[in-house]
Amino acid sequence: MTQEDKELLLKDLSSRLPYNVKVNEEIQGDFTLLGIVEDRVITNCNCEYKYNDFPIELIKPYLRPMYSMTEEEKNEFESLGWRVDELDDNMPWNHNSYNVFDGVDWLTKNMFDYRGLIPMRLALKASEGMYNIKEK
Repeated sequence: MTQEDKELLLKDLSSRLPYNVKVNEEIQGDFTLLGIVEDRVITNCNCEYKYNDFPIELIKPYLRPMYSMTEEEKNEFESLGWRVDELDDNMPWNHNSYNVFDGVDWLTKNMFDYRGLIPMRLALKASEGMYNIKEK
Protein backbone atom coordinates (compact mmCIF):
# COMPACT_ATOMS: atom_id res chain seq x y z
CA MET A 1 0.00 0.00 0.00
CA THR A 2 1.44 3.35 -1.00
CA GLN A 3 1.52 6.30 1.39
CA GLU A 4 -1.05 8.01 -0.83
CA ASP A 5 -3.39 4.97 -0.59
CA LYS A 6 -2.91 4.84 3.16
CA GLU A 7 -3.81 8.54 3.54
CA LEU A 8 -6.87 8.13 1.32
CA LEU A 9 -8.07 5.13 3.34
CA LEU A 10 -7.49 6.94 6.66
CA LYS A 11 -9.42 9.95 5.38
CA ASP A 12 -12.32 7.79 4.26
CA LEU A 13 -12.45 5.67 7.42
CA SER A 14 -12.27 8.76 9.64
CA SER A 15 -15.31 10.26 7.95
CA ARG A 16 -17.30 7.06 8.52
CA LEU A 17 -16.56 6.65 12.25
CA PRO A 18 -19.96 7.99 13.42
CA TYR A 19 -21.80 5.50 11.19
CA ASN A 20 -20.46 2.11 12.39
CA VAL A 21 -18.61 1.18 9.23
CA LYS A 22 -17.77 -2.51 9.03
CA VAL A 23 -14.21 -3.48 8.17
CA ASN A 24 -12.35 -6.65 7.31
CA GLU A 25 -8.96 -7.65 8.65
CA GLU A 26 -7.58 -10.27 6.30
CA ILE A 27 -6.68 -12.83 8.99
CA GLN A 28 -9.16 -12.30 11.83
CA GLY A 29 -12.29 -11.37 9.89
CA ASP A 30 -14.98 -8.71 10.15
CA PHE A 31 -15.31 -6.01 12.80
CA THR A 32 -16.93 -2.62 13.39
CA LEU A 33 -14.55 0.33 13.34
CA LEU A 34 -14.38 2.08 16.73
CA GLY A 35 -11.54 4.57 16.25
CA ILE A 36 -8.27 5.50 14.63
CA VAL A 37 -5.02 6.32 16.41
CA GLU A 38 -2.25 7.51 14.11
CA ASP A 39 -2.06 4.76 11.48
CA ARG A 40 -3.78 2.03 13.50
CA VAL A 41 -7.48 1.27 13.58
CA ILE A 42 -9.36 0.19 16.69
CA THR A 43 -12.13 -2.38 16.16
CA ASN A 44 -14.56 -4.30 18.33
CA CYS A 45 -13.94 -7.96 19.04
CA ASN A 46 -15.22 -10.90 21.02
CA CYS A 47 -12.19 -11.17 23.23
CA GLU A 48 -11.19 -10.40 26.80
CA TYR A 49 -9.60 -7.07 25.83
CA LYS A 50 -12.85 -5.81 24.24
CA TYR A 51 -11.09 -4.36 21.19
CA ASN A 52 -8.42 -5.03 18.59
CA ASP A 53 -6.06 -2.64 16.93
CA PHE A 54 -4.57 -3.24 13.51
CA PRO A 55 -2.26 -1.38 11.15
CA ILE A 56 -4.27 0.45 8.51
CA GLU A 57 -2.61 -1.65 5.80
CA LEU A 58 -4.52 -4.74 6.99
CA ILE A 59 -7.98 -3.13 7.01
CA LYS A 60 -10.52 -2.88 4.21
CA PRO A 61 -13.90 -1.25 4.79
CA TYR A 62 -17.08 -2.74 3.35
CA LEU A 63 -18.62 -0.11 1.08
CA ARG A 64 -21.48 0.02 -1.37
CA PRO A 65 -20.76 0.64 -5.05
CA MET A 66 -22.47 3.76 -6.34
CA TYR A 67 -24.48 1.71 -8.86
CA SER A 68 -26.17 -0.12 -5.97
CA MET A 69 -28.16 2.98 -5.01
CA THR A 70 -31.88 2.19 -4.93
CA GLU A 71 -34.49 4.37 -6.66
CA GLU A 72 -35.62 5.66 -3.26
CA GLU A 73 -32.03 6.55 -2.39
CA LYS A 74 -31.52 8.23 -5.77
CA ASN A 75 -34.57 10.42 -5.12
CA GLU A 76 -33.34 11.29 -1.64
CA PHE A 77 -29.85 12.09 -2.93
CA GLU A 78 -31.21 14.21 -5.79
CA SER A 79 -33.34 16.14 -3.28
CA LEU A 80 -30.01 17.34 -1.85
CA GLY A 81 -29.18 18.95 -5.21
CA TRP A 82 -27.07 16.16 -6.72
CA ARG A 83 -27.44 14.31 -10.01
CA VAL A 84 -27.13 10.54 -10.19
CA ASP A 85 -26.97 9.95 -13.93
CA GLU A 86 -23.27 9.05 -13.76
CA LEU A 87 -23.40 6.42 -11.00
CA ASP A 88 -21.88 3.65 -13.11
CA ASP A 89 -18.73 5.76 -13.31
CA ASN A 90 -18.70 6.34 -9.54
CA MET A 91 -19.01 10.07 -10.16
CA PRO A 92 -22.17 11.80 -9.01
CA TRP A 93 -21.98 15.53 -9.43
CA ASN A 94 -23.47 18.50 -7.70
CA HIS A 95 -25.32 21.22 -9.54
CA ASN A 96 -26.07 23.34 -6.46
CA SER A 97 -22.76 24.16 -4.79
CA TYR A 98 -24.39 25.05 -1.47
CA ASN A 99 -25.39 21.38 -1.02
CA VAL A 100 -21.93 19.86 -1.46
CA PHE A 101 -21.45 18.97 2.21
CA ASP A 102 -24.97 17.58 2.60
CA GLY A 103 -24.42 15.27 -0.37
CA VAL A 104 -21.00 14.05 0.74
CA ASP A 105 -22.31 13.48 4.28
CA TRP A 106 -25.26 11.51 2.85
CA LEU A 107 -22.98 9.32 0.71
CA THR A 108 -20.68 8.71 3.69
CA LYS A 109 -23.54 7.83 6.05
CA ASN A 110 -25.04 5.42 3.51
CA MET A 111 -21.64 3.72 2.98
CA PHE A 112 -21.26 4.55 -0.72
CA ASP A 113 -17.82 4.25 -2.28
CA TYR A 114 -17.68 7.73 -3.81
CA ARG A 115 -13.86 7.79 -3.64
CA GLY A 116 -13.46 4.66 -5.80
CA LEU A 117 -11.78 2.54 -3.11
CA ILE A 118 -13.32 -0.75 -4.30
CA PRO A 119 -11.67 -0.67 -7.76
CA MET A 120 -8.41 0.37 -6.07
CA ARG A 121 -8.69 -2.75 -3.84
CA LEU A 122 -8.65 -0.58 -0.72
CA ALA A 123 -12.24 -1.57 0.15
CA LEU A 124 -14.55 -4.55 -0.29
CA LYS A 125 -18.04 -4.55 -1.79
CA ALA A 126 -20.61 -4.70 1.00
CA SER A 127 -23.03 -7.58 0.72
CA GLU A 128 -26.69 -6.79 0.26
CA GLY A 129 -28.29 -5.92 3.59
CA MET A 130 -24.95 -5.56 5.42
CA TYR A 131 -25.92 -2.05 6.50
CA ASN A 132 -29.67 -2.76 6.64
CA ILE A 133 -30.10 -0.77 3.45
CA LYS A 134 -32.13 -2.26 0.61
CA GLU A 135 -30.07 -2.58 -2.54
CA LYS A 136 -31.35 -3.14 -6.06
